[in-house]
This record gives sequence, structure tokens and C-alpha cells, in this order.
Amino acid sequence: MDTLVISVVQVTYAVATLVVVASGLAVVFGMMKVINLAHGEFMMLGAYATIEFVHLGINVWIAMFFLAPAFVALVGLMLERLVIRHLYGRMVDTMLATWGLSLFLVGVVTSIVGNTTTGISAPLGTFTVGGYSVSTYTLVIIAAAIAIVFAMRWILTETSLGLIARGTMQNAKMADALGVDPKKVYSATFAVGAALSGLAGALLAPLTGVVPTMGGAFVAKAFITVIGGGPALVAGLLSASSLFGVVNQVATYAWTPVVGEVASLFAAIVMLRLLPQGITGRFFRRSL
Repeated sequence: MDTLVISVVQVTYAVATLVVVASGLAVVFGMMKVINLAHGEFMMLGAYATIEFVHLGINVWIAMFFLAPAFVALVGLMLERLVIRHLYGRMVDTMLATWGLSLFLVGVVTSIVGNTTTGISAPLGTFTVGGYSVSTYTLVIIAAAIAIVFAMRWILTETSLGLIARGTMQNAKMADALGVDPKKVYSATFAVGAALSGLAGALLAPLTGVVPTMGGAFVAKAFITVIGGGPALVAGLLSASSLFGVVNQVATYAWTPVVGEVASLFAAIVMLRLLPQGITGRFFRRSL
């Protein structure tokens, strides 16, 4: 029984991690159709911002959930206005521009902090289930993923800002004719996506070594999850994260973590071969 409980916790944690990692990209790519190759670097900025705020004596939870996402949102807003705003509708150009931004951000952070690994300790300690010991912070990641999913759905369906954003992404000219400034909506949406990426990096800072190049370890997972989920933003994010997270953990339990990563990639290839439009392109078509 103890083994079953731990297995459920670890599988849920794997799914939650993918939700957290891919949520920012789901907004930027899923809604705006911007291939943001700097997504991993936004996560990296969130991780470093959390560490720096903690070193300044700020409470770790305030740094994680408020200050780091706000900082990355400001960076994203600045980059959107300087670079990305001029490339909407030009997917290849946007991809190349964000790739250049990722290299730029890695270079800037490396010149400031160096190329050494840093991090912070995971708060809250551990809890035991029978003979197993599990980090309590695992439950924080799970709770954060649940909160992100519910918040995204609520904002997009129940608030005027969410409805305006969805309408603008679908038909910017009509939104402009109705008195909505599409440029402001695009800027705000990109900033929200950047904030979610920064939150992901902040939440992962206690769990992984933080280096300027850490984003490369997450950007592929995020893209696979978002593309595998299909056109529905929230349902696609949740369904793809669940599928790939379960596959990863089952393969990890059976073999090794490396095999788990390979199994996730193989599952993504097979799924996209069978469902070219993603999970929600075939199922949950009327879901958000």
C-alpha cells in the first residue's frame, strides 16, 4: 500500500511538473502562435530572480510566487515591444528572433553570474509514508499546477480580459473595429506567458541546479506538451501533461530516468503520427 501511495504521488508530481513547465508556452504559442524559443530562458530568469531575492532576505514564497514572475513579465513585455511585436504573423522570423533572444539572455546572465551551478534548498522538509520519505515541496508543485490550470480556465472563460484576449487572437481586425487595441492585448498576453514561464523557473529552482543554460533542458518538453495537447489551451495542456507524465514515470520506474525521457519522446512521436492535430484536435474539441 505504501508503494502504491508513493507511486501515485510521483506520477502526479511528474504530470504537475509538465503543466508548470509548459503553461507559459501554452499561452504564447497556443494562443498567439508565436514560437518562443526563449521560453527556457524565461524560466532561467525566474529561477535566478528567485535566488537573488532570497539572498536579499525576502521570503522564499513571496520571491517564488510574486516577485520572480513579475520580473520576468517585465522582461517579456520589454522584449515583446522591442522585437516580437514587429514579427507577428511571420512564424519563421519569430522563431529565429526568439532563438537569438535566448542566446542573448544566456550570454547576459553568464557574464553577470558566471557559469557555475547555484540554487536554493527546498523548503518544508519531508514527510514519510511507511518506509518512504518524500519531499513536502512535491506537494507544492502539485498544488501550483492545479492552481495554474483552474486560474487559466477561469480567466479565459469568466473574465472580460480573458474574453477580449481570446477574441483578439481569433480576429484582431474585428477587435480593433470594436475599440480594442490589439497591440496592448498582444503585449499583455505575452507578458502573462512570460510570467508563467518565470513562475515555472522559480518553482523549479529548489529542485534543479540553476545555470544560465538550464532552459535547454525544459524547452523541448514544453513544446512537445503544447503541440501534443492540440488547439484547446487548458484541456490540451492538462491531457498532454497527463499522458507524457505517466509514460515518463512508468518507464522510469521500470528502467531508468533516461529511458523515461526517451519513452516520453517516443510517445509524443507515436501520438502525433496517430493524432496530427493533437489530443484535443480529436477529443475534447469543444473544450477550452
